Amino acid sequence: MPHTEVPGERVPIRMWADPDTVEPAAMEQLRNVTRMPWTHGLAVMPDVHYGKGATVGSVIAMRDAVSPAAVGVDIGCGMTAVRTDLTAERLPDDLGRLRSALEATIPVGFHFHDEAIDPATVPGLRSGDWDGFWRGFDDLAEAVHPRRERALRQMGTLGGGNHFLEVCLDDDGMVWLVLHSGSRNIGKELAEHHIGRARDLPHNRDLPDRDLAVFLSGTPEMDAYRRDLFWAQDYARRNRDVMMGLACRTLEREVPGTGFGQWISCHHNYVAEERYDGVDVLVTRKGAIRAGSGEYGIIPGSMATGTYVVKGLGNPESFNSASHGAGRRMSRNKARKTFTREDLVEQTRGVECRKDLGVVDEIPAAYKDLESVIEAQTDLVQVVAHLRQVVCVKG
Repeated sequence: MPHTEVPGERVPIRMWADPDTVEPAAMEQLRNVTRMPWTHGLAVMPDVHYGKGATVGSVIAMRDAVSPAAVGVDIGCGMTAVRTDLTAERLPDDLGRLRSALEATIPVGFHFHDEAIDPATVPGLRSGDWDGFWRGFDDLAEAVHPRRERALRQMGTLGGGNHFLEVCLDDDGMVWLVLHSGSRNIGKELAEHHIGRARDLPHNRDLPDRDLAVFLSGTPEMDAYRRDLFWAQDYARRNRDVMMGLACRTLEREVPGTGFGQWISCHHNYVAEERYDGVDVLVTRKGAIRAGSGEYGIIPGSMATGTYVVKGLGNPESFNSASHGAGRRMSRNKARKTFTREDLVEQTRGVECRKDLGVVDEIPAAYKDLESVIEAQTDLVQVVAHLRQVVCVKG
């Protein structure tokens, strides 16, 4: 569907969401972005909702500046999906055992590996030059140097919140592995460090929202942020690669002879250097994926509403972007107060997953309708596959 343009102060707000359905606080955040002198353009995805500084579900193109809060604190968070050659009939009858095997292999929540994973032991791992990657840790902000051992042991771990690992079936009955995770604690600490530094810079004193504080090109602060940012984005990608390799090995042990094919991965909290309207810009996608022409992406829903694999249409009006998921329609606190364990059991019927109060804030009803979100961006992506989960692992 075509987008709606809402007037902004310096640039229009291009919206793939109905402005009347977006909470007022989120609309004010979007207007604040258009008031900033560095903003080249703003695109808003159909899963938009209130966030810190910038909304989740916003794509901001800036000239010679970047706002770390417009990236988010889980730098490089994103999705990975792998198609297997298994059909549904070959899955074990006891999916609880499969879930337990995955949980025993991949730490969830605040847990991490007893010892750092040796990438050489992970089958099918695509990420190269691990020694060079870890040498880069020494160049990061000094504030995070005491976290090196933790970062090593969190590599290949899921985390909590809305992160997940799933076994899914597509409409042809083929089995996929799908996961959602990011840069773990090290990404969060780097983000918070730089957000704090940006707020104290003189050029940010008169911003409409100090949480939108930016770094400017050509400054030591920008150079330091870009160094740490791109390292954390690489950590997030490698983290998903390691987890997916471990998950594939676990599935093959449970179902000997399993083969693995198409492997898709995408960030949805990150910065990229791109060019639009003849201008070099820094594009921050906070809760949005890149959807360049022919590029694969992954758009998940919730614990029981499945996931869409999509291919980008390369729409420059959205800065070649699409939504990152269904998006929350209810805060975690409100979900905990609204729903019971019985509600969670009912809404996740047919899915092998946790069904306790510890994950009730992730109940499907706390999220927007995934089908409507997909329908709202038919000019941004085309659907390649629809996946429905049969096993969901959460922290």
